[in-house]
Order: sequence, then structure tokens, then C-alpha cells
Amino acid sequence: MLEKTGAAIYVYCTDFIINLANMLGLSYYEVNALIFCFAYPVLIILLIVLYFFQKRRWKKLNKASH
Repeated sequence: MLEKTGAAIYVYCTDFIINLANMLGLSYYEVNALIFCFAYPVLIILLIVLYFFQKRRWKKLNKASH
């Protein structure tokens, strides 16, 4: 069952990238590079920055409540 689910997710994601490439007039490889070489690393960096920002806010809230 898990194998079929993984395969279905892979097929869906591949179809999504192919359709996105067609809509943007780019190749599958170009869209794949945009997503995984640019968008994904930027997202990871933003999430790390957000984590530290929220952690600092949480510490300030805890100090204010005690």
C-alpha cells in the first residue's frame, strides 16, 4: 500500500511540474530547476529565519508573563 501511495504522489508531482512548464512555456527541466534549486532553498532559509524570530518573540512573552 505504501509503495502505491509513494508512486501516486510521484506521478502527481511530475504531472504538476509538466503542466506548470506547459503553462509557463518552459521545459520540465527548467521548472524543476526553478523549484528545487531556487524556490526550495529560499523557502528553507525563510523558515529558519521565521523560526528564530518566533523563538525570540516566545522568550520575550515568557519574560513578560513571569
